[in-house]
Amino acid sequence: MTDAGHAPLTPFEATAEVLEAQEARHPIALIVVVSGPSELVGKRVVVRQGKGGANRLVGSFGDADLDDGAFALGTERIEQRRAPKKGVHELKPTSGPTIKVYVEAHHPQPDLVIVGAGHIAQPLCAMGAVMGFRVIVVDDRPDFATRERFPEADRVVRVDFRDPFADIPIHSSSYIVLVTRGHKYDFECLRHLLKTEVEPPYVGMIGSRRRIRAAFSQLQGEGLPKDRLSRIRAPVGLDIGAETPIEIAVAVAAEIILQWRGGTGAPLAEQERILERFFKGNEL
Repeated sequence: MTDAGHAPLTPFEATAEVLEAQEARHPIALIVVVSGPSELVGKRVVVRQGKGGANRLVGSFGDADLDDGAFALGTERIEQRRAPKKGVHELKPTSGPTIKVYVEAHHPQPDLVIVGAGHIAQPLCAMGAVMGFRVIVVDDRPDFATRERFPEADRVVRVDFRDPFADIPIHSSSYIVLVTRGHKYDFECLRHLLKTEVEPPYVGMIGSRRRIRAAFSQLQGEGLPKDRLSRIRAPVGLDIGAETPIEIAVAVAAEIILQWRGGTGAPLAEQERILERFFKGNEL
């Protein structure tokens, strides 16, 4: 999607776009021509992600092929977390010489919203902070939602679970874990999330198979979209045999990294198979 007419952005306009995106907590990619026809060198556009998650090209190189290529490249850098954030790439118009562009992607610091301030929330909060997340812990119990229990959190908020996200903005960079003290509260929070315009990249909910099946059945019966339900991580976490609150927090943190970075979840030893691939017989 193209925006802002048919002219490239000035340095001031490009900087303003980046700052505005950071303030709104939306990812953005800056694209600058570094090699090619002299009239294009130094020209710049940006690809921004809006509130609803749709990307748009702001500015133009004055060539539809170059604009399409810039939009595709910027979108790739925004949406693929494992792609390099910076680098030089080639764009080829239908006619004319190939140009080289420098691409720099900016992602907002992701939020980890932990709904429920119980025993799993405490180690998960500490892990999230170390991982670089802006951690927000919410609960409706004043004795649990305290700074003393969650010193690593950026925010500790007492909420009403009937409207749990009234003061918690949900972004395309929000990772949400539902671990309240009761399944009915997890269910109500999940219902609120499924009705939001912005779909968070990760929503995980604790619970037994029976309770989750009942929750999904009720939500689907209420007309909530099946495709969004299918992306809920429930039961939450990777299967590592976790039993204690700390172990469960590790399993959840690992699944969040899997979603954030785009891994497979497979053991690296099984993927690499060092002995099988590089050694014959008993030669070590």
